[in-house]
Amino acid sequence: MNLETLRDRATALRLHGLLAHWPEVATAEWLPSLLQWEEAERGRRSLERRLASAHIGRFKPLADFDWTWPSRCDRASVETLMALEFIAEAANIVLVGPNGVGKSTLARNIAHQALIQGHTVRFTTAGELLGELAALDSDTALRRRLRHYASPDLLVIDEIGYLSYSNRHADLLFELVSRRYEAKSTLVTTNKPFAEWATVFPNAACVVSLVDRLVHHAEVVVIEGDSYRLKEAKERAEQRGRPRRKGAP
Repeated sequence: MNLETLRDRATALRLHGLLAHWPEVATAEWLPSLLQWEEAERGRRSLERRLASAHIGRFKPLADFDWTWPSRCDRASVETLMALEFIAEAANIVLVGPNGVGKSTLARNIAHQALIQGHTVRFTTAGELLGELAALDSDTALRRRLRHYASPDLLVIDEIGYLSYSNRHADLLFELVSRRYEAKSTLVTTNKPFAEWATVFPNAACVVSLVDRLVHHAEVVVIEGDSYRLKEAKERAEQRGRPRRKGAP
């Protein structure tokens, strides 16, 4: 590796003490290893910080996802999303399907992959997000919090459609989506087709505009099927109800 590249790496790491003595250390055999150690450690600490602030939580890895369970799920589309090209394009993702078909699991896997690739991510539920924003009692605090949610490369809003919200909640979500529109990527999971979003935000005048901002430059993935969580619960109940084999402890 040439000396110019090594110096560029030291500069990117802001190793000012090392740079101040560059003529003395530039040809040292230990220098490439030192830079590699520093880059690796900073990358690890950066990932830990971003993981902590993302609030993704525990999730099943995509490798363990049962693709045979949903009656409809475009696996190729999901795997393409894992390449994260949509983030570079500031495009949105909408995962639509009934409860328990794996929308949140897929969203968490995409969010985790984005973190691994160096992006900033924030994961929240619609209830948490809108409840927090609506509870702020000053315009200054609200603007600050909106900037907080507008800044990540990828914002995941999980579970839109499970609760109904007031006009104020709808306006706050529209404001946030508008701030991110064509600038940052937003991933939304919902159990309601867009035609039913008026029941989620009853009487809100901005619903049509909200949906329009979300789906413009968006990949919509529809998942259909029965609840996988219900399937697992039934299997556990059956396991508990089976008689023990003779001689089993």
